[in-house]
Amino acid sequence: MTFEIRKVCCIGAGYVGGPTMAVFANKCSNIQFKVVDINRARINAWNSKDLSQLPIFEPGLEKLIFKCREKNLFFTTDIESSISEADMIFLSVNTPTKTKGIGAGKASDLKWVEASARQIAEFSSSHTIVVEKSTLPVRTAETIKKILESSQNNQTKSLTNKSYSVLSNPEFLAEGNAIKDLENPDRVLIGGEDNKAISALEGIYLNWISPEKIIKTNLWSSELSKLTANAFLAQRISSINSISAICEETGADIYQVGKAVGLDSRIGNKFLMPSPGFGGSCFQKDILNLIYLCEFYKLDAVAKYWQGVIDINKWQKTRISQLIINKLFGNVSGKKIAILGFAFKSNTNDIRNSPAIDICEDLLEEGSSLAIYDPKVTDAQINNALENKIQRFKSSDEKNLLNIYSSIDDVFKDCDAVIVLTEWQEFSFIDWVKCAKVMRKPSWVFDTRSCVNKQEVLKAGFNFWRIGSETHHIL
Repeated sequence: MTFEIRKVCCIGAGYVGGPTMAVFANKCSNIQFKVVDINRARINAWNSKDLSQLPIFEPGLEKLIFKCREKNLFFTTDIESSISEADMIFLSVNTPTKTKGIGAGKASDLKWVEASARQIAEFSSSHTIVVEKSTLPVRTAETIKKILESSQNNQTKSLTNKSYSVLSNPEFLAEGNAIKDLENPDRVLIGGEDNKAISALEGIYLNWISPEKIIKTNLWSSELSKLTANAFLAQRISSINSISAICEETGADIYQVGKAVGLDSRIGNKFLMPSPGFGGSCFQKDILNLIYLCEFYKLDAVAKYWQGVIDINKWQKTRISQLIINKLFGNVSGKKIAILGFAFKSNTNDIRNSPAIDICEDLLEEGSSLAIYDPKVTDAQINNALENKIQRFKSSDEKNLLNIYSSIDDVFKDCDAVIVLTEWQEFSFIDWVKCAKVMRKPSWVFDTRSCVNKQEVLKAGFNFWRIGSETHHIL
C-alpha cells in the first residue's frame, strides 16, 4: 500500500514556502497546493493581481505564480481547512535565533514549529505526512512527533483515526537563484523512518528530478546535513574574506589567489569571491545553532572553531567601515555617502543580516548622512533596518541623515563617496563621468563586490578601492 498525495498544505508563506510550492505546483499539475499563513497582509500580497507586488522577489517566480495561482496553487489564511484536507503538510515557518531565555543568541526559537505541530494535531483528519522544510536543530522531529503522538492518545472516538509520519526534507536554496535550485537541485535529501511516507514524498520529486539525485537518510542525519551545508558555505566566505585582507596589505590580488586556489579539484571555485560578509536568514543562524549544539554536548573545541567563522564575518564588516572612514581623511562627520545596494545579495529583496545594515550603522555612528539606492528593497525595509540608529543621532537642527532613492541617477548628488554593497548587474553600467560631475571632490568609489567597471571609475577621476586588491589614489 502506498500513500496517494492529492492535496498538499505548506504552513509558512515566506522565502521558502512560497517559491517551493510554486515550483511544485508547476511540476505536479495533478496535485493541489495550498500555502497558508497567519499574516493576512503577506497572503494578500501573494494574491495580488500586480505580480510586481509579490512579497518576495526571485527571478522566474512571477511567471510561475501567474501560471499556477488559482489553478492548483492557492494562498490562504484558512489554516484549519487547509490542514484538514491535506495528505502532506510542509513546515516552512520562521525559526529565528532566540533573543531571551536558555540559549539566547544561539539556539533556534521553535515556537512557530511547535505551534504549527499543535495546529496539525488539532485540525488533521486522517493519516498525514508532516515534512520539516524549515532549517531546524537536530532532533526537532522528535518534538514534533511527541506533540502529534500526544494528540493521538487524546483522541475521542471518531469516524477516522489520526496518524502521522514525520520526514525531514531540508531546502538547499540560494536566494536569488531559488527557482533554478528547485527546478534543478544538486540533490534532494529525505530523512525519515517510514518507507511509505518517504516514497510518497519521493514520488512528488520524481515528476522532474532524476532518482539518483534523491538521497535518503535517517531523520537526524537529514537535519544535521542542512546545518552542516550552511556552515561549510559560510566558512568558505569567511576564509576568502580573511585572505582578502592579507592581499590588501601585501600587494597580492585576491582574484588571482582565488582563481589559483579554485583550480584545485579538491577545493573547487565556488564561494571564493571576496565580499563584505555573508548575510541572509540562514548562515549566521545555522552556525549559531551548531555552536549551541556543540556546547550542549560539551564539544567546546568544536564550538570555538565555528564561532571563529562568525567572528571573521563580523570583523570583515567592521574592517570595511573603518577602512572607508580612514580613506576619507579619518572623518565622515557631515559627509554624504552613496550606498548602492541594501539587499544581502543580488536578485533578492531580502535584507536579513545584510552587511549593508552594519556598515551603514557604522557610518551613521560616525556622523555621516546616507543616500541609498537598491532596485528591489523598499523604503520601508531600509527605514525599519536603520530606524534605531537614525533616531539616536537625529536632532531638530540636523539635515536628514537618510535619503532613499528610487532612481540610481539621483543618488550621487553632493556625495563624497560611493560604496557598492550589493552586486546588482546595473552597477556594472554606471556612467561614472556623469556621477563625478555632481559629487564633491576628492571623490571615492569603494567596491566591496567587484562589480563596477574599474577602468571607467579611474578614467572619471575617482579614487578607487576594491576589496582584496590594490587601492588607486588619483587625488
